[in-house]
Order: sequence, then structure tokens, then C-alpha cells
Amino acid sequence: MNRKDFPVYSGVLKYFPDALLEVSKVSQAGNDQHHKGTPLHWDRAKSTDELDALLRHLIDHSKGIILDTDGQRHLAKVCWRSLAMLQKEVEDGKTD
Repeated sequence: MNRKDFPVYSGVLKYFPDALLEVSKVSQAGNDQHHKGTPLHWDRAKSTDELDALLRHLIDHSKGIILDTDGQRHLAKVCWRSLAMLQKEVEDGKTD
């Protein structure tokens, strides 16, 4: 696999710049909530129920609730949880 064959900038960032900014806000808000004053990092010990949390946020969004109680978009949290689950799946080498 050649990393040049996968256009992360032109095939992802350029397609979804505003959406990815919203997802990054979720990352920062989560870090501020759980580890105020520390460098941004993903505390996987506090991130263990990706699919349940994803669906809770999707349900809230489906009810017309755009923002969560912390001011972040429910759909951005859906994306964050989806990316977290995908990252873990890829790291685990799961393909089927």
C-alpha cells in the first residue's frame, strides 16, 4: 500500500473542511471536559462505548436537537464516535 495512492488532503479535507472542523471542536471539548489544562489527546480509557454513544447522539439529532448540552453538534459527535470506532477496527486489523 502506497500512501500516495490515498489522497487524504484532496479526498477528505478538501471535501469536508467545515465538518472536520466541527469534529475537531468535539475533540477539544472532550479533552477540556476530561483533562482540562492538558495537551489534546484521546483518552481511550474514557472512550469505550463508541457505538452506543454514536446512536444516542444520532437519536437526539433525529429528534431535532442540533446541539448537545456542551454546545457541540450531535452530528459532529456522531462523526467523532464513528471515526473512533473505525480507528480501533483498523488498528485491530479487522476486515470481515
